Amino acid sequence: MTTTTTTTDTKLHAFVSWPNAPLTRSLVLKALESLNQKVEISTALPTSFDKLLQWSTYDDIDHELAHHRSDTVISSSYTIRKALIRKHFLSRSIHSYLVKHTDSSLKLHVPRTWDLEISFADELDELWTDELWDLGQELDADTGKWYILKPGMADRGMGIRLFNSKDTLQRIFEGFEEASDDEVELEETDSTAVVTSQLRHFVIQEYLPCPLLLDPRQILLNGTSPPSELQGHKFHLRAYCVCSGALKVFLYTRILALFSSKPYNFPSLGDEGETEDMDLSPHLTNTSLQLHTGEESVRLLEELNGCTILSGSKGNSRTLTEGDIANILQQMATALAGTFKAALESPVHFQPLPNAFELYGIDFLVSDPSSGELRVQLLEINAEPAIELTGPRLTWILEDLFVTIAKTCIGPLVSGAPQKQDDWAAGQSKGTFLKCLDQGIRGCW
Repeated sequence: MTTTTTTTDTKLHAFVSWPNAPLTRSLVLKALESLNQKVEISTALPTSFDKLLQWSTYDDIDHELAHHRSDTVISSSYTIRKALIRKHFLSRSIHSYLVKHTDSSLKLHVPRTWDLEISFADELDELWTDELWDLGQELDADTGKWYILKPGMADRGMGIRLFNSKDTLQRIFEGFEEASDDEVELEETDSTAVVTSQLRHFVIQEYLPCPLLLDPRQILLNGTSPPSELQGHKFHLRAYCVCSGALKVFLYTRILALFSSKPYNFPSLGDEGETEDMDLSPHLTNTSLQLHTGEESVRLLEELNGCTILSGSKGNSRTLTEGDIANILQQMATALAGTFKAALESPVHFQPLPNAFELYGIDFLVSDPSSGELRVQLLEINAEPAIELTGPRLTWILEDLFVTIAKTCIGPLVSGAPQKQDDWAAGQSKGTFLKCLDQGIRGCW
């Protein structure tokens, strides 16, 4: 298959392989058509080529080839990036960075986090005297705070639990152990339970108690009617971040807002006082857990301009403004810059390459504290984000995203003139890309 798009004489071979992501594959093919370049597309690695682009899923990329032939091979993923995409590694890299850079604004944009390694529930007793000492002190003081448990390597909302006491956390891990006794039944249900002995790595984050609440029904979709009564829903922001070379970081400014399926209420245990009875629907905003709602729970951040703010102590007298949205975007860019600086200081677990680029899905939460000043918190970073859950209504933003990736990240590498981006300073936008970071890495891997 050959895509004809003019000019340079050197043919670009593109290895495109997304066996489990047909939408991503179609977006990649459309993006390649936008390049001012002759492109020959194949579903297998060619044996000979002038220049090779591997725009494929991580597991299908020949990473060794990209490393040894960096002058002729471009890849759509960095080989080593655990410091970003594994929650426990991300927590450690940020913690280490903030210890060394106490004045960094990143500390304002990440929730307090603990990471732990555990295979069985009875190991918690030892953890309370070591890694989780300060958390245990808070829980013993009965401060009323809640915390959220996340498996370090699971995705799509699997294994997420809320707790507010040592006993509650103990019962959560005991429940995971019981689930491991019947893995077949677990796979055949829509349970979010995980098998502790197989995961081992977890993070605990302080539950942010005052999320910004809006009612997505104020943004009418085809066939919907205005709500008779507004109800505040929790939501998180899914931002697409693109890294190029070693290292430029871009934020795609069309941000998704993913809402919970039920109105928000502060966490509480079930009627029996057990975590198993807790309804997580008002708290979890992952679209993977809300397939029954379709596109009802997805909006663009810019569409929320003018929506009534239903959180905070000022009643319903506030609305989300263009200024609020611009402030949110700026905080997201600041958080991303700090996070990638932190990852760069963990070189064993993050090694950007000059001949690679990568798309990440970044999850943020906006809190609405009593001060009324909206605060953006970075929750996690996902490689190969599940873009198919965006829904047909907003597929156009994905098409724009992939075309922009092709023109911004691939085009300069193919032409051999990446220096053309040098007039683009961090903090400036071009089209739908906001450059968050532009930091040269001495002695790239």
